[in-house]
Amino acid sequence: MPLALLALAVGAFGIGTTEFVMMGLLPDVAADLDISLPAAGHLVSAYALGVVIGAPLLAAATARMSRRAVLIGLMALFVAGNALSALAPGNEALLAARFLSGLPHGAFFGVGAVVATNMVAPERRARSVSLMFLGLTVANVVGVPAATLMGQHLGWRATFLGVSAIGLAAIASLALLIPRDHGGAPATSLRGELAALRSLPVWLALGTTVAGFGALFAAYSYIAPMLTDAAGYADASVTLLLALFGVGATAGNLLGGRLADHAMRATLFGGLASLVAVLAAFPLLMRTEWTAALAVVLLGTAAFVTGSPLQLMVMEKASAAPSLASSANQAAFNLANAGGAWIGGLALAAGFGVTSPALAGAALAALGIGVAAVAYGVDRRRGGLAGARELLVAASARQETQRVAG
Repeated sequence: MPLALLALAVGAFGIGTTEFVMMGLLPDVAADLDISLPAAGHLVSAYALGVVIGAPLLAAATARMSRRAVLIGLMALFVAGNALSALAPGNEALLAARFLSGLPHGAFFGVGAVVATNMVAPERRARSVSLMFLGLTVANVVGVPAATLMGQHLGWRATFLGVSAIGLAAIASLALLIPRDHGGAPATSLRGELAALRSLPVWLALGTTVAGFGALFAAYSYIAPMLTDAAGYADASVTLLLALFGVGATAGNLLGGRLADHAMRATLFGGLASLVAVLAAFPLLMRTEWTAALAVVLLGTAAFVTGSPLQLMVMEKASAAPSLASSANQAAFNLANAGGAWIGGLALAAGFGVTSPALAGAALAALGIGVAAVAYGVDRRRGGLAGARELLVAASARQETQRVAG
């Protein structure tokens, strides 16, 4: 694997840290800025909104630029957003800075996935994507806990200065390790990138991402009350258990990348099916402490096995112009975050029990299997029609040749 993938992983580590660390810093930020906890929660939404808006817009705006230069520019925007977060004088300024921090997120992962797959042999494409995403999953194990501790002891502003330093390290890594000849302008135009989004298979692939990762966030958004109210853990144990989720996600990410290089479709369907099984078993697994800890690890593993296959599925459907579609898939991940949490909340509010969000997640994962099956069915049908057209053209050519010869 090229050393350049390390540069992408460093950037992903910084992005993953700044995305999730706000959850642990909300009480400190609320107290310092003299706002309520729900108002501080809008800082999480501002970042997610930046991701959803920035992913397609920045990918489209940079369609004709060097991908190496685009990645460096996106990390520069990331550094600026986090530095401004550290310096924000009040809540409104911090909201704007968090929105700015989220803008490069989706485009970085989208363009980075295209760069990663272009640097390796075709049989290693999924593994290259998983190694880039490794930075994101490791951030949940190491980056977020470390950044949270930094914020609690040195102040939340120090956390964002630290994340800015990670961004600067990523810029240096990208400049040193991404080959200049690889960063040439892509062959596609903005029109070509936009045309890729008019494809039904691309939208079905994006729909699979929303349903599949919506399943994860339907349960994960309410994992703390499940662990405390159902499994009986103390509140202080939840942070350690969430680190176990990161360990499972890291293992699932690496496993999914390796398996998808051999059989992408089987890995995708197998990962979604395992996610259905794990989420459906949550009401049973949350009855004791040790099975609940196992459930957290299995949830991370099953969900992130599908990460690389889902990214490659979108890129495969938009093979002629993959940058915009790949970035749009990152926006789909964040829509899954918001939508999954909302659906899980509906199950909880309806009085179905503290573990009911997991069952709602199982239904979403099953929906993801159905959408993926439709996507592959459309591809097979289109492939059959294309093959039939080729046969008709060949037959007509033979008849014309025989007529001329006769």
